[in-house]
Amino acid sequence: MSPGSLIDALSPHTRVATALVPFLAALVARLLFGKNRFTRAILSLSTMWFAINVLLAPFSVGLRQEILHLLFLFR
Repeated sequence: MSPGSLIDALSPHTRVATALVPFLAALVARLLFGKNRFTRAILSLSTMWFAINVLLAPFSVGLRQEILHLLFLFR
């Protein structure tokens, strides 16, 4: 089973949850522990994770194939 087929098997709600839960957890940690280096780091990482999952998520088979073709062009 390839990672792509594992992601395809997830429901849309699960995909949104995998993008949103780490971000919300980082926000809660920021509220609980205050503004320090650790909470800034996890908030930054979770924001990047959210952006990658939401903005770069392939929504269709055609778009997924175009992204793969772009990756092969730059190799």
